[in-house]
Amino acid sequence: MSITTPISQENIVVGEVANGLPLTIPVYRLKGDGSGPSVYIQANMHGAEVQGNAVIFQLLEQLKQLNLKGDITLVPYANPIGCNQKSGEFTLGRFDPITGTNWNRMYHYNSDLVTQFAKDHSHYDDAALKNHFKQALVDEIDTKLNGPAYLLNTGKRIALNLQKLAHQADIVLDLHTGPISSKHLYCPTYATDSARYFNIEHVLLIPSDFDGAMDEASFCPWWHLSDALSAQDRDFNVQVEAFTVELGSQEKIDLQEALNDANSILSYLNHKNVLVDAAHQPKQMTRYACHLDDYFAYYAPIGGMVEYVAPLGGHIKAGEPIAHVLRMERYLSEQPLQTLSLDCDAVAILHFASASVNQGTELYKFFTNVFEL
Repeated sequence: MSITTPISQENIVVGEVANGLPLTIPVYRLKGDGSGPSVYIQANMHGAEVQGNAVIFQLLEQLKQLNLKGDITLVPYANPIGCNQKSGEFTLGRFDPITGTNWNRMYHYNSDLVTQFAKDHSHYDDAALKNHFKQALVDEIDTKLNGPAYLLNTGKRIALNLQKLAHQADIVLDLHTGPISSKHLYCPTYATDSARYFNIEHVLLIPSDFDGAMDEASFCPWWHLSDALSAQDRDFNVQVEAFTVELGSQEKIDLQEALNDANSILSYLNHKNVLVDAAHQPKQMTRYACHLDDYFAYYAPIGGMVEYVAPLGGHIKAGEPIAHVLRMERYLSEQPLQTLSLDCDAVAILHFASASVNQGTELYKFFTNVFEL
């Protein structure tokens, strides 16, 4: 099959390691004809969350055979330190080993920039407003990257380099996985309709709060700009859509499932007019949603060895078992096998990766107050 769209590669430098050599990240680009929105997709910000790299592979395999309206930038191995952060046979890489900070909580957002921009540029038309604000966001990241090197720790430098790429796009997808997890989508509430174009059954609707993640760093400035202009009686729609796409469980590559996930993303991109292609359409399926305030973490009430019973993605009724906890040191003194349950209906989304659990460990995460999307 002939290649329609060429792929270029650049290795960007995001820091230096201890021997002075550059720390690099591969960046793949495909050019569209300029008539559609631009797209940024990254994977593997957390070290063990490797499935996104397989999805990017499957996306590239298909995108090079398509005509594109929008430019697409894809970044596998977004965190080269995290994906090499091993302990025995396991990959750690969720937290910076030096600072202890979550790698996906180091992105930048300056609300004062939004406030000032809304005051100074409200007279611009929509197209000019979008272009100037996008450039203002990129310029602020450049200022930080080009400032005194001693002000940036390793994780912040990586995050800012990635964020600079993301700020140049109209659509941002950050590919993640959970420990042991079902597929789900983090979706800003203003983009709820777009969630119906991913082949993902469970959708977590999130507000405009910024907590340091890539999706929030991408949509919060535009959402808050829209709100600030609305306060001036100016109607300006949010111009950027950004999602965290949770692809399943960590420490696992599944190329067939990656192809399914790539088709899911292409369905969404087709809906957003990125592709010159009508073949990719969303599957007919019931999609369930809950709001972030109803996303419930269940912490282990006792320590022990856990059999996880609640099926991931399964709808659980109040009182049904979600786990059995085995405590063999208590075999002669009390019932060694305890059953855990919830007091409300819920959907199990993910659970802890290990069967060995201390009291207070985050055992499960559940959707509650679920509704059909």
